[in-house]
Amino acid sequence: MTNVAVIYYSSTGRVHQLAVAAAEAAEKAGAEVRLRQVAELAPEEAIAANPDWAAHREATRDIAVATPEDLEWADVVLFGTPTRFGLPASQIKQFIDTTGGLWAQGKLVNKVVSSFTSTSTVHGGQESTILALNNTFYHWGAIIVAPGYADQVQFAPTNGNPYGASCVSANGTTGATEENLGSIGFQTARCVEIAAALERGLASS
Repeated sequence: MTNVAVIYYSSTGRVHQLAVAAAEAAEKAGAEVRLRQVAELAPEEAIAANPDWAAHREATRDIAVATPEDLEWADVVLFGTPTRFGLPASQIKQFIDTTGGLWAQGKLVNKVVSSFTSTSTVHGGQESTILALNNTFYHWGAIIVAPGYADQVQFAPTNGNPYGASCVSANGTTGATEENLGSIGFQTARCVEIAAALERGLASS
């Protein structure tokens, strides 16, 4: 059985929607799944000042916080983050910065990894955020699996990003579309498929 860790940060819920859909798709593909959120770093007063942020934090309080052990356990890791000026959120970066011990031991080599994101606007940094996350995976020696245009869902009007599933919140007024959820579902299933093939190939080599 393939182990899949979906590790994400979400302030007001769009990335969380994609993360849940990824976890469901991984289970449907026959994988064992861990859905994990990274630790919140924002000050309490900032969260309390945004009703959507405060409500989402309360609604997801029972989701376990990610640890490096989740990465060691996983064969596939899907990372989700909103964009922050075209870069991953500091919360997901802080978690990545705790992985040095695993990296030094070579325990992240050949992990299948993929990323997804959410932006406020159509050209708000989807591609650059995912590409920035990929810089980490090169250092790990991980295997980056992108959705590409390998499924018709990628051509849907609200998708079209070959780097990783994305959604646009329209400045916080909308959530992930069915097309977005279909995109992350395809991306996840593709990662599980590639991880299984990689395991078979390495075992026979």
